[in-house]
Amino acid sequence: MEQKKKNYNLLVGVIALLAIVVIVAVAGYMVSGPEPAVIQGQAEAAEYRVSGKVPGRIGKFFVNEGDYVHEGDTLVEITSPEVKSKLAQAMAVKSAAEAQKDKAMAGARQEQITAAYELWQKAAAGEEVMRKSFERTERLYKEKVVSAQKYDEVYAQYQAAKATCAAAKSQYNLAVNGARKEDRETAAALADQASAALAEVESYLGELYLTAPSDGIISARFPKPGELVGQGAPILAVTDLDDAWFTFNIREDMLHGLRTGDELTVTVPALGNAKYRTTVTFISALESYATWKATLDTGGFDVRTFEVRSVPDRKIDGLIPGMTAIVCGTL
Repeated sequence: MEQKKKNYNLLVGVIALLAIVVIVAVAGYMVSGPEPAVIQGQAEAAEYRVSGKVPGRIGKFFVNEGDYVHEGDTLVEITSPEVKSKLAQAMAVKSAAEAQKDKAMAGARQEQITAAYELWQKAAAGEEVMRKSFERTERLYKEKVVSAQKYDEVYAQYQAAKATCAAAKSQYNLAVNGARKEDRETAAALADQASAALAEVESYLGELYLTAPSDGIISARFPKPGELVGQGAPILAVTDLDDAWFTFNIREDMLHGLRTGDELTVTVPALGNAKYRTTVTFISALESYATWKATLDTGGFDVRTFEVRSVPDRKIDGLIPGMTAIVCGTL
């Protein structure tokens, strides 16, 4: 009886020992097993660089970093004496071109027309006198009263008087008719050219005051007041918080068939434990520097890294670019 009791106790001890071994093995496996990979990314938002077409100095900032602005708000003033000087030159050229155009279109003044008419009448009277003198001389020449030389002299004077009268009449017609069609067209074209040049300079004046291209916050101010800025140099950065998304860099062996249009649930630790539904809008392979190289000659392969962007289904209050984002669960 006592022997059976000892055997029973031994059996129970063995069973208990096996149970402990099994429990420890299972616990060890669970503890040492690979944990699910955490897919981490960050929030980003559309950023607009504000720059000008005109080089100059920063005259005044109307906003500070962190200010919220609306599209069309004036952000900065650029001072450029060169533009103002060019404006004065363009205005002077335009005034001169308009004066030439008015002169060509209006023709000669009334005083000039009257003077040309009087000169023409004077020349016509002289021609008439010489015509009569030539006719008398011609009769006398035919009657052998005057010499051939005298006849030739009077004839030459008559022809000269006719030419003088014709020239005077041409000057009168020119004064009445004004400039030629070609001259009027040239004057009009020069006036249009001057107007276009003035409009171009005036457009540069608008570039001296830079405005916000979108609603958003001023996320950066690059130069200081008084500093020189070149053409196209960035002066301010405006971040549109309404146009935000999440960016994740994921190895291709962890994508598991993820496609654009799929949904991802994301948490933002900085905003608490709330979960946000997002939609994948962009998947693209990164450059070769982001490739995971295989460490074994056999049994492994190079793994590319892909950039995945997902857009929240609704606006997330308090979300700021740079905040960490974590994908809930596995893909």
